[in-house]
Amino acid sequence: MEITIDTNRSEKEIYSEISRQLEFLIVPSDKIISNLSNFTALLKQAFTKISWVGFYICNNDKLFLGPFQGSSACTEITIGNGVCGTSASTRETIIVDDVDNFPGHIACDSNSKSEIVIPIIIDNNLWGVLDIDSPKKSSFSDLDKINLENFCKLLTNKLELDKFVLS
Repeated sequence: MEITIDTNRSEKEIYSEISRQLEFLIVPSDKIISNLSNFTALLKQAFTKISWVGFYICNNDKLFLGPFQGSSACTEITIGNGVCGTSASTRETIIVDDVDNFPGHIACDSNSKSEIVIPIIIDNNLWGVLDIDSPKKSSFSDLDKINLENFCKLLTNKLELDKFVLS
């Protein structure tokens, strides 16, 4: 399925278009890994500000690299470490305008200058996080936070993510 999004539109318009596309792109009868892979590809394709987007999936006290788009990345992050691990431990979305000023930032991609991480909670349990990096400082805003949190809720509502286990 080919999806085209006009990246010259406003971010609000792009998010609106992604929202419409996700209704068709996320297919509960498909494998979860396929849905998550297409989701990351859609976000990377839609926003020129995104250099890396992917999931880290929780297993015990660590987050493990899941489907992503971008350069190779860290494969495991201890909960509580870095932006992803901090978001996982606080269960709150974190927007970092300048990663060099975030204590304990894990530099998987040296080109990353700003980041947003959204925790994914299912039945009060941490499933993982959605991590997005940008090569520009201050790339993410409340508009991103609201829309990305809604997209993560859509994923948890349409897919049985809790059945996707790491071994």
